[in-house]
This record gives sequence, C-alpha cells and structure tokens, in this order.
Amino acid sequence: MQRSNPDAAQAEDNKKNHNYVTALARGLELLRCFGDADEYLGNAELAKRTHIPRPTVSRLTATLMQLGYLVYMPHIERYRLGPRVLDLGYRYLASEGVGTIARPLMQELADATDCFIAIGVAEGIQMTYTQTCQGPGPLILRMSTGSRVPIAHTSIGRAFLAALTPEQREPYYALIRAEEPAEWPRIERGLERTFADYERDGFCITEGEWSREVSGVGVPLVLENGYRVVSFGCSGSALRLTQRVMSENLGPRLRDMVGQVRQLVDGADGAGNRDLTTRA
Repeated sequence: MQRSNPDAAQAEDNKKNHNYVTALARGLELLRCFGDADEYLGNAELAKRTHIPRPTVSRLTATLMQLGYLVYMPHIERYRLGPRVLDLGYRYLASEGVGTIARPLMQELADATDCFIAIGVAEGIQMTYTQTCQGPGPLILRMSTGSRVPIAHTSIGRAFLAALTPEQREPYYALIRAEEPAEWPRIERGLERTFADYERDGFCITEGEWSREVSGVGVPLVLENGYRVVSFGCSGSALRLTQRVMSENLGPRLRDMVGQVRQLVDGADGAGNRDLTTRA
C-alpha cells in the first residue's frame, strides 16, 4: 500500500505528540521561507510569513546563524541561507539514488527533445526538483535543483498525485483547497481529467496550466514498496509542445524512460527487494 506524508497536513497532529519539539519545527519553518525570489529576509518578514512571534523569531535566527544555517547581512539587516543548509541538501541528494541512476537517461531525453527534464518530490502543495537536465536550445523554462512548482498545476505534480489512492490524495487536496478556495472546483475537474489520462496512457499532460507559456508531461515512479513516490517531468514551450506532440511523442518517450529507470534501480537493488512500479 502506498503511503504519503505531507508534513503540512500533519502539523496539528504532530503538535499533539509528546515527542514533537516546537522550537525545532519553528526553526525549520523559518528556513523554508527562503527561496529563489526571497534570498534575503529579515526578522519582521519571517515573523509575518510564519505567524511566529517576532521575539521568538529573533532568538531562532540568532541560533540558526550561530549554527551556520543562516548568514546575517548587516548592510541590509537581513539574513540569507548559510552553508550548512547546502551541506544538508548535498547529503540528501547523495542519498537519492534514483537521481544518480536516472540522470544520464534524463540528459539524453533533454538533448533529443530540447526540453527541460526533472525529478520532483512532494513538499506540501509544491514539488521540489531534486534533479534537473536542460536541452541544448533556448528553452523557455530554466529552473534548477531545489526549485519548486505547484503540485496542482504542473504535469510533474499531477503525476505524483496520480500515483496515490483517493484516500492518500485527500491531505494534499485539503492543502490546495485552503490555498485556492475559489479555484478549487476548476482545479479538481482538471485533476480528475488528468488522472483519467494517466489511467489510459500512463502519463499526465498539462497545457499552459501553471504558466500560459509552459506545457509538459509527467510520469510517477513508486519506490520502496509504495512508501515513496518520485515524479518525472518533461516541460517546454507551449507553442512547441502541442497536445499532439505530448500525447504521441513526449509522453510515450518519458514513460519509456521512467520504465528504464525502474529496471536500472531494480538491478542496482540486487535481488530486487524494492517493489518499483510505474505505468508501462
């Protein structure tokens, strides 16, 4: 049985657990505020985003700075992420064997299609890229490892959801409804159409959903007896990636590539102790 663990959806239950350390959770929440467009943040902004009292934020940032997870920039009175965060990221990527195995195949497909190929993992209502490959041409989508995209509006995100049971999707649905209540009926209809496509074809398609200029296909890969799902995406210019191109060319090619990754991971796992499944 597949299991999922959307941290944000379990926050309230975690707080009731006597093993839950609030200070640690709050410190990690502060680190998660930093992103591509938010490289520098001050205590006031961090307090506003996390709803953590500012005096508490000040103590947490001072501690994180001493530990090397934040660096203070006195000339702008703001913090940026420190080198210890990078160390954690590299350790995670080093343990993510799928990315290492898949990268040559991903780059081959990126070069052949002039598309952006990525592996993503779910984090709340977003997918975080853990491996990316670029084609040789002037692509419209230039993103890197660590970038995040919405789970509900991208092919890589919808492919992840497609691999879950209806019960496992519900925590993610709850987060999406809370984030976009007015748009939820439309989003839900789009998700259901995508899931039907996945059942029929083995891949998910989005056309200008997240950005009018970007379209793509996605395929999930289920790992560790269903306890972990990663998702592969192939994206590019919506002008070039028409419905026909994606359904007849890119979708089948990405699906076949993920099938190759599955076989390689099975082989790397020796006797095949892991149950790896994906649509063929």
